[in-house]
Amino acid sequence: MILGREKIDNAVTAVHAATTPEELSVIRTPSCAAALWHREPRPAFQEWIDTLDPGHLPRGRMILRPASVRSAVARICEACGTPAGAERDHFADDVAALSGLFAKLMRAEWLRLRLDVVATNACRRFHIDRVTARLVCTYRGTGTQYGVAAIGGELDPVLTVPTGAPILLRGTLWPEDPQSGIRHRSPPIEGTGETRSVLVLDPLDNPEDEPDSHGMQ
Repeated sequence: MILGREKIDNAVTAVHAATTPEELSVIRTPSCAAALWHREPRPAFQEWIDTLDPGHLPRGRMILRPASVRSAVARICEACGTPAGAERDHFADDVAALSGLFAKLMRAEWLRLRLDVVATNACRRFHIDRVTARLVCTYRGTGTQYGVAAIGGELDPVLTVPTGAPILLRGTLWPEDPQSGIRHRSPPIEGTGETRSVLVLDPLDNPEDEPDSHGMQ
């Protein structure tokens, strides 16, 4: 299934909807600017993370091999005081599964992993990231917003990724043409009292060149 227009200004703008994780491999096809996996969060997990004290939401950033993600997330949760139990285990398992899937799709031996806790307008401008590709999954709060920049730079319409649904976005360093015409941003939430919990994954070729490479494992 394709959501959105095919091309604008020589840029690919198709957002492909996936119903299984395997279908995210569509990101490697020339016609795909982004791939969105529509999945429903487990109700018990969603209630748990939605009601968790924001001070105990997992937060951290690391450069690591995909096989190390599960244990790294467990340590992050422990350090942040995230309550132990089945839902914390589910969170760590899911981050590890998405990391393994993304690394395989990108043929990446290393990943930059970020677990962000956001309560302000983190990035209000629609943009394309200077990466090969990026996976974003909002576990709590409003999901990433995206759209196609039309004449004048305005996006019409502005769409929102469902909470719990991973989206893969091609970046400016994607090696093939045409370039992505999809822009995205963090939703403006300042003043709403909302706190978001977001996973961001980037593939890395040379982790030692990264500024936060001291966190490698």
